[in-house]
Amino acid sequence: MTSLTLRSSGLVQRRTEASRNAADKDRPSGQEDHEPRRGDEPDDDDTGDSKETRLTLMEEVLLLGLKDREGYTSFWNDCISSGLRGCMLIELALRGRLQLEACGMRRKGLLARKVICKSDAPTGDVLLDEALKHIKDTQPPETVQSWIELLSGETWNPLKLHYQLRNVRERLAKNLVEKGVLTTEKQNFLLFDMTTHPLTNNNIKQRLIKKVQEAVLDKWVNDPHRMEKRLLALIFLAHSSDVLENAFAPLLDDQYDLAMRRRKQPWPAALSLSHGHVAVTPN
Repeated sequence: MTSLTLRSSGLVQRRTEASRNAADKDRPSGQEDHEPRRGDEPDDDDTGDSKETRLTLMEEVLLLGLKDREGYTSFWNDCISSGLRGCMLIELALRGRLQLEACGMRRKGLLARKVICKSDAPTGDVLLDEALKHIKDTQPPETVQSWIELLSGETWNPLKLHYQLRNVRERLAKNLVEKGVLTTEKQNFLLFDMTTHPLTNNNIKQRLIKKVQEAVLDKWVNDPHRMEKRLLALIFLAHSSDVLENAFAPLLDDQYDLAMRRRKQPWPAALSLSHGHVAVTPN
């Protein structure tokens, strides 16, 4: 009985192999089999986590500033508004849309150089495309500091109020809701109701916090020029937005002191846009 079973199984296997060979002969030359093989299928981690973690600098800084349960940023934080505008400029530079004008013979400082539109190709992000359009259509060009003020609406010139990007935090929070990081709720504050966005996917925020912590602890390089550009920009912008300390709060006392000391070391005085990359100048 066993030998009969083995023979029949061998016959089926030969028939299957013969049918495959016949199918290969019938297939036109040059045409490859694009059916996914078991070994070629992407892992669940690659398909799920990679999509979830594709956050912009603005979304990462906002996520660090949001309170997990309450779903809003601190009322006492008056830096995050300007910080998010700075995130937009750096994000556009990292994507090759912006750069600084050439130094010239006078060797202008980074803060004195104008922001130039390198490419007006859409980024796929509404806020970034809106900021990019303002920069592209503005002549003469403005500096980084001027653009942060204009995009924040902090200008005394009534003719430039249209540059202000409105409801930035709310729009970024909705992006995070669509990506499954936050959820939307209504919260009553006695005199008014406010839309809040509590955290719903803690894994993504914990990975973000861990990345920031490791950058100043386990993976500390002691040289900003050797650090990965996007990570350097994230740490610098989170510090400028007064949300970096939120990432250090879960640390032990010794680790917290070390992280704060390294944060206070001579960091770059400015992150600028230069040839589509983040340029760093030390203090």
